[in-house]
Amino acid sequence: MTLFSSIDPATGDTVWEGPEATTAEVAAAVDRARAAFDGWAERSRQDRIDAVKRYQAALKARAPAIAETISHETGKALWETTTEVGAMQGKVDISIRAYDDRTGEREATTGFGRAVLRHRPHGVAAVLGPFNFPGHLPNGHIVPALLAGDTVVFKPSEEAPLTGQLMVECFAEADLPDGVVNIVQGGKDVGAALLDQPIDALMFTGSGAAGAHFRRKFADDPHVILALELGGNNPLVVWDAADAEAVAGIVAMSAFVTTGQRCSCARRLIVPQGPQGDAIIEAVNAIAGRLTYAAWNSTPEPFGGPLISVRAAQGARLALQARIDAGAQVIRASERIEGLSDAFVTPAIIDVTGVEVPDEEIFAPFLSITRVATFDDAIRVANATRYGLSAGLVSDDPKNWDRFVNRIRAGVVNFNRPTTGAAGDMPFGGLGASGNHRPSAYYAADYCAYPVASFEAEAVRNIAGEIKGLRS
Repeated sequence: MTLFSSIDPATGDTVWEGPEATTAEVAAAVDRARAAFDGWAERSRQDRIDAVKRYQAALKARAPAIAETISHETGKALWETTTEVGAMQGKVDISIRAYDDRTGEREATTGFGRAVLRHRPHGVAAVLGPFNFPGHLPNGHIVPALLAGDTVVFKPSEEAPLTGQLMVECFAEADLPDGVVNIVQGGKDVGAALLDQPIDALMFTGSGAAGAHFRRKFADDPHVILALELGGNNPLVVWDAADAEAVAGIVAMSAFVTTGQRCSCARRLIVPQGPQGDAIIEAVNAIAGRLTYAAWNSTPEPFGGPLISVRAAQGARLALQARIDAGAQVIRASERIEGLSDAFVTPAIIDVTGVEVPDEEIFAPFLSITRVATFDDAIRVANATRYGLSAGLVSDDPKNWDRFVNRIRAGVVNFNRPTTGAAGDMPFGGLGASGNHRPSAYYAADYCAYPVASFEAEAVRNIAGEIKGLRS
């Protein structure tokens, strides 16, 4: 038996400890899900709605405890994890609407009877959860899958196993049939064992590198539906914006919220050459210096907490230093915070104008600035990435937005709002290395079921007269 632990990155305290699932236990979980599938899929739509509504009620009853658990496991500030648990509850009602809007059933009368569109579940869905939103993001796959009639085997992030355990306990309190929702705990080996089982769908939120691996793994197995929500090297363009302090607030929420650990965070800030760009950079630097990072239960509440682990912080610092070694100019250095864990990092701002740097996401509050001469150059630089998750424009000129929204390549594109702004009743997903054209959030219903088109007549009738060229 292999034990592993969840560690509070702010304190180093052990939050949870338990055994990794063995390969046999993973196979048994898939078998349970398979055995439960037919019965769950054949239940009425209302039965499945009632079940997820009971889950919603269980989440609400446990909301404070779940929020504190997420804060313990991830280090995120309590204001943010409280919002996360609220989003988990809201996802239920949104998913019910999305099921009817995006999938569901439709019927039209025809000369021979009727044409009917139905949607059918895939089967057993493997859901791999991330650490940054360990409740909200897997919840956004699981709830639509259950509504569609799929059964689920859920592997939480090994960084947040207790959050996953509490979610599954809420499903148990909702009195779902045995085997409909199953949990396997562990790291990469457990995830690999799960994907070696005869699953019907993989629903994953995580890094671009992991998503590329999954695409390769299932390239010759078209039966397995893949829904991949991945990272991004996201651009934020500021152009013709007079109020530098107002701009700085939008940039800060784009680049530094959740200590930079959102896939939609802005990694690249593109500004005009000259005094206007200088003023923007100065204002962003000033607000970055005012952001507080501390333990989640500190008073007053901090803006953000640590990265997920000391190892993650070390990797982020090394990636940042590599850019500096390549020639990037340091505007604000990331520093350790005295008296706090080495998992804490402060925002960094570097100028990479004219410097060749990797087209890679650093999952930390680090922002790279590029100065350009024209707005066309700004759009060109913004699109110069193999990713395409989120992008933003900050400008006082709506004409700039008209050009930007039509030319930028990203799945989430915001105007005068942070790049991290998203809504559960809209699609969420990206292009290129940021996904596989199956956006989540409101559009999750699309990948949880497949369409079945039927022509139906009430009785058998002879259609020989409709067959052309039939000899008598």
